[in-house]
Amino acid sequence: MAATQPAFEPIRLPNGQQLKNRLVKAAMEENLGAATLAPGGEMLRLYRQWAEGGVGLIITGNVMVDKLAMTGPGGVALEDDTDLAPFHHWALEAKHNNTRVWMQISHPGRQVFKAMGGKALAPSAIALNLGKHSKMFPVPKAMDEAEILDVIQRFVNTAQQAERAGFDGVQIHAAHGYLLNQFLSPRVNQRQDPWGGSLENRARLLMAVVRGIRAKVSKDFAVAVKLNSADFQRGGFDQQDAAAVVAMLNRAGVDLIEISGGNYEAPAMQGRTADDSTLAREAYFLEFAQALTKVSEVPLMTTGGIRGLDTVERVLAAGVDLVGIASALAVQPDLPLRWQHRADFRPEIPTAKWKDKTLSGLANMAIIKRYLKRWGAGKSSYRLSPLLSLILGQLRQKKLVKRYRSLYIEPFQGSTMQPGAAETLAQ
Repeated sequence: MAATQPAFEPIRLPNGQQLKNRLVKAAMEENLGAATLAPGGEMLRLYRQWAEGGVGLIITGNVMVDKLAMTGPGGVALEDDTDLAPFHHWALEAKHNNTRVWMQISHPGRQVFKAMGGKALAPSAIALNLGKHSKMFPVPKAMDEAEILDVIQRFVNTAQQAERAGFDGVQIHAAHGYLLNQFLSPRVNQRQDPWGGSLENRARLLMAVVRGIRAKVSKDFAVAVKLNSADFQRGGFDQQDAAAVVAMLNRAGVDLIEISGGNYEAPAMQGRTADDSTLAREAYFLEFAQALTKVSEVPLMTTGGIRGLDTVERVLAAGVDLVGIASALAVQPDLPLRWQHRADFRPEIPTAKWKDKTLSGLANMAIIKRYLKRWGAGKSSYRLSPLLSLILGQLRQKKLVKRYRSLYIEPFQGSTMQPGAAETLAQ
């Protein structure tokens, strides 16, 4: 395959950073963190494979800005006092083969499993609605001003730590129902203060995080945002809102905006919506991203179900600058190299399509995590069973939850926590 094809052309970002091609390993939650909440050996081996596999940019799985607010067990957290040595090794492994690596930084807000314990925070005290599975998540605490300011500072601290560790940039996670997306959503954010109400107020937290980070990191350190094109829920964050937020980000020193969609209640990132919207079989959010190219003054990237090089080329032809690939790279880490020898190659990704959408979503996430763990362990891969993956994933998760609670939650309960923090812990 000729290197001049659009997918393999380099791109220079607004801050001057150059990527060798338009293919990006999008963020996936690996759950391969060590007991110290740092990247472990399996994580380093996995990222080395992605780097050698030919992508131009790797965006890590979400790294939490608060070790007491984790989206799941086996996760990674980076705070202002964290030992940077494991993160430095992580960055080095991901930079092989002239690959750039950005750290996705995140706060889960209310999307903290009850079994995990920890802080369950949100703009308003509105719990997740997952039908009969709602009990998996606690009712979150509506954040006060001090907690909001603390979160902003945590994002800034984590970004600075990422730069010190050798990462080339950060991606601020403001999609998929995480905390910043919760503030953007009128369904979840029902505040009557400067952090709620109008879209300008609902975007205040995101903009404060972006500007806070941009002011503290180097000019050549990339700052990106992952944003929902829509939440795909009636009364939620919608396309018009997304366009307005993109316009705000134009003036904030952002180098890239990734367009995605959905949340735990409406997992559009897995191809399913809650408002009867129709999504494409691949490149779920291309239509939305293409519309936002008319608004955005910075490069755009879209992610969602992309498996084939022909789809990549269609996305680029639509005016989107970068193409994010997730599940396909979990199944086939060297996918870009394979495309250069066989343009029609398409990895087969097993999925659960059960009647219970919540269980299907959990099974599909378990499949991807199982692939990631196998690659990280140096094992060959094959087609994995959704049911077996869900069962094994739940068993492993219980062990990791027990480890996390014993090391991080139980020592804090009834100890010298900040005033009011004990009431924040999900039980």
